[in-house]
Amino acid sequence: MTEPIRILIADDHTLFRSGLRALFASLHDYTVVGEATSGTEAVTQAEALQPDVVLMDIQMPDLNGIEATRRIVQTSPHIGVIMLTMFEDNDSVFAAMRAGARGYVLKGADQEEMVRTIDAVARGEAHFGAAIAQRLMVFFAQPHNLPPDAFPGMTDREREVLDLIAQGLNNEAIARRLTISPKTVRNHVSNILSKLQVVDRSAAIVKAREAGFGR
Repeated sequence: MTEPIRILIADDHTLFRSGLRALFASLHDYTVVGEATSGTEAVTQAEALQPDVVLMDIQMPDLNGIEATRRIVQTSPHIGVIMLTMFEDNDSVFAAMRAGARGYVLKGADQEEMVRTIDAVARGEAHFGAAIAQRLMVFFAQPHNLPPDAFPGMTDREREVLDLIAQGLNNEAIARRLTISPKTVRNHVSNILSKLQVVDRSAAIVKAREAGFGR
């Protein structure tokens, strides 16, 4: 008989945790070894309990699920983290992937989808669901190359930030997309304005789009 998959549930909503706990209690192949109500608590419990899988809410108090995932994967790369979220936007999906999550499940998913994802991630695989997989295929089918010769005085990261600015993203959205802090984004924006010799974001967007950014 195989050992049950050990699961840590990290979500600040009591009813949602209760629902997951009841689901796994009804199944023989899974056991809930712990629950966390904040990102910091999730990191601490993951290190202490060493579960096979962490079900991580993407929006958590004090430390969001993306950052908590990054810390867990850095210290315990064998733990599979599955993001739980109401959102399926590209920013959230790619931020989760960059942080090291191996699964991504919408909170409205049915039991079959949840179990399928947990089983795959527990085996060391990645599973992002049919809807998310389709979004990834569409995204990667689009050209995302930055103009090679534009603004050579900028770093690669600054050019990446500039491209997102030219797409119309604000600092908060850029921080989520690149999984960096808003303060770091602000520093990059300041450097970009200085290197472009412009005084505001609007002027930077004009220059960037003229150079082929933001497409």
